[in-house]
Amino acid sequence: MGRPPFNHTPALSEIARSAQPLPFVAQEEYDALLASIGSARVVLIGEASHGTHDFYRERARITQRLIEEKQFGAVAIEGDWPDAFRIHRYVTGHNGPDADENANDALAGFRRFPGWMWRNMDVLAFVEWLRDFNRRRNSAVGFVGLDLYSLYKSAQQVLRYLDEHDPEAAQRARYRYSCFDQFGEDSQAYGYAAGFGLAESCERAVVDQLMEMNRQRTIDRPSGSALDTQFSAKENAYLVRDAEQYYRTMFGGRVSSWNLRDRHMAETLDRVMADLGPESKVVVWAHNSHLGDARATQMDEQGELNLGQLVRERFRDAVFSVGFTTYSGEVTAASNWDEPAQRKIVRRAVPNSFEALFHETGLGDFLLLLRDDAVRAALSKPMLERAIGVIYRPETERVSHYFHARLPEQFDAVIHIDRSRALIPLDASVSWHQNEEVPETYPSAV
Repeated sequence: MGRPPFNHTPALSEIARSAQPLPFVAQEEYDALLASIGSARVVLIGEASHGTHDFYRERARITQRLIEEKQFGAVAIEGDWPDAFRIHRYVTGHNGPDADENANDALAGFRRFPGWMWRNMDVLAFVEWLRDFNRRRNSAVGFVGLDLYSLYKSAQQVLRYLDEHDPEAAQRARYRYSCFDQFGEDSQAYGYAAGFGLAESCERAVVDQLMEMNRQRTIDRPSGSALDTQFSAKENAYLVRDAEQYYRTMFGGRVSSWNLRDRHMAETLDRVMADLGPESKVVVWAHNSHLGDARATQMDEQGELNLGQLVRERFRDAVFSVGFTTYSGEVTAASNWDEPAQRKIVRRAVPNSFEALFHETGLGDFLLLLRDDAVRAALSKPMLERAIGVIYRPETERVSHYFHARLPEQFDAVIHIDRSRALIPLDASVSWHQNEEVPETYPSAV
């Protein structure tokens, strides 16, 4: 991908002509976006970080309209299946003895690092809204997870289901999954030992378990029982199979494990949509790096694919993707893996980035539809784009958080928040609160 000098002037003029300012005061601000989405069956709504309040808030507002006005039947997130299914049971009105009393309780499954990614005030508000919507409309809009980190928790969910519905099958499953017992529920320890031949691989056991669950007689499912506990048990078995492979390969290279993870997310989404029915529509919430088409980014040069690319290949014109950007502000993130969340200052975007270009327009916050031919032409050259995950290291900003992309090929629309705010974790630590008074003059050099 070439890196020629970029003439900003035509791009600035075209953005000024085409962008729609967003004061964030009325639902009607997204009328043009919903019109552009049209009859799409899969709407991918990203985020430029895993810790920005504005991204989460606006993603929820768009999703609410998709559910209310375009009959979307589920929200699928970059989170693990068992944790998200607990929310699904809450928002669809599960009232068994183990039912959660409120959204905070329903979100309690998200305890593994980074807990704030889903246990935050914005998700809490959306979950309560979705439960209320389902109750008022007598509907069952679902909430599911696409990720694959919960190897042990998913195995436990399979056993729990089989204990209740098929005790003999549960004994066989317990024997197969006992292959993991020696690692004390440490998935990475298993992956290291099996990947380097220090312990026997559990691959055959998890594949056999999934095959048995797919062969067994399907319990009669009444009409309208999509995404029920039977479907969930099988999804957990798929997750165990794919997580076993993921952890076994993660020490062999980033590309192979990344691709395996995003293929799992795409295949899970396929099964969810098939279970919901032939006309089903789903909104997907994940990071820009998962949802923007990888073929339009530096990822493609490194042999990486992503969920956005796979969904586009599968559903073609029935997909619409929305990305987010920010020029500066705050973010909830950690400095290193498994460390407490901090409230950090996001440095001003580097020159020759989309974020810096958008800031230079002086428009503030805006929506830019990227399917317009003039917009596509004006933004056709590759530029830098920022990505902040759960780790943010401002001292190595350029190396750690930027990549090259062709934005109009990556997304169908982008929402720019010029100065963004950190999301508020439900379990905000001392470290998060201590950074509330970071001065505005925080260094911007990279």
